[in-house]
Amino acid sequence: MATKGILTGKQKAAIFLISLGPEKSAKIFQHLKDEEIEQMTLEIANVRKVSSENRDVVFNEFHQILMASEYLTSGGIDYAKEILEKALGSQKALDIINRLTSSLQVRPFEFVRRTDPAQLLNFIQSEHPQTIALILAYLSSEQASIILSALPPDRQSDVARRIALMDRTSPEVIREVEMVLERKLSSLVSQEHTSAGGIENVVEMLNRVDRGTEKSIMEALEIQDPELAEEIKKRMFVFEDIVMLDDRSIQQVLREVDTKDLALALKGSSEEVIQKIFKNVSKRAGEMLREDMEFMGPVRLRDVEEAQQRIVNIIRKLEEAGEIIVARGGGDELIV
Repeated sequence: MATKGILTGKQKAAIFLISLGPEKSAKIFQHLKDEEIEQMTLEIANVRKVSSENRDVVFNEFHQILMASEYLTSGGIDYAKEILEKALGSQKALDIINRLTSSLQVRPFEFVRRTDPAQLLNFIQSEHPQTIALILAYLSSEQASIILSALPPDRQSDVARRIALMDRTSPEVIREVEMVLERKLSSLVSQEHTSAGGIENVVEMLNRVDRGTEKSIMEALEIQDPELAEEIKKRMFVFEDIVMLDDRSIQQVLREVDTKDLALALKGSSEEVIQKIFKNVSKRAGEMLREDMEFMGPVRLRDVEEAQQRIVNIIRKLEEAGEIIVARGGGDELIV
């Protein structure tokens, strides 16, 4: 390894571990993830010789960061910055502080994301809708969709609307909500405002909930805030939108769809959707599909919606895989 030039973080770590010796380095490896161990092992293997100059640079930086961490723990960022400025100068102190705060930073509600959604629902369902919206905005879409689906219908649209209109939340508000959820909060929250929520966030949630919940929320939003509802719909793909796919894409989707699901889904569809589907199947397949639809007789609306949702999920899966492209925002072409 060259003694001149800027060392990368991995190179510094490799030099540090080599300088410590195998016994102490082995103890550090016990606290690393498998992926980190592999990366460090490869980096160490690439080091032929550690110069005294590089070793001194790495150890000096480690000492500075260690001191800064102690200052942060004992007196906070302002205290650490003041002490480091006196010892190292303003720029060096700022560099170390920025490095530490970014590495120690924990996304708000980290402890909530490790909680089972069913348990969390019992914990937050009596909270104010704005509080619920704030929490869901920081959860994964999968967790948030489970909780959103389980809320009472009147609260679903209210919470969804609040998430969509959410922009930036001050750290003070986040801390207050976190303290309510967990008295002994140990997470380090960023001093800067954090972004969560927004239309994309609520669209992702609605894309994952069941069709009944999605329809209920959208119908309520259309009454409460028509402009917001229209903006959300522009970014979503629902079963009826299948008529806007080109024939090649529909045929690709149909190859993935279970025949029973297709028959069930079409029982509750418009004539336009039915014609679009039959246009893209063979004559024999079309006859069999009509027979299946007639044979099943009356069906529950919920079963139809679930079948439609499964087909929509296939469309979204193909889109995510890059096999079809679904344009958002009401473009002239949905598939290119």
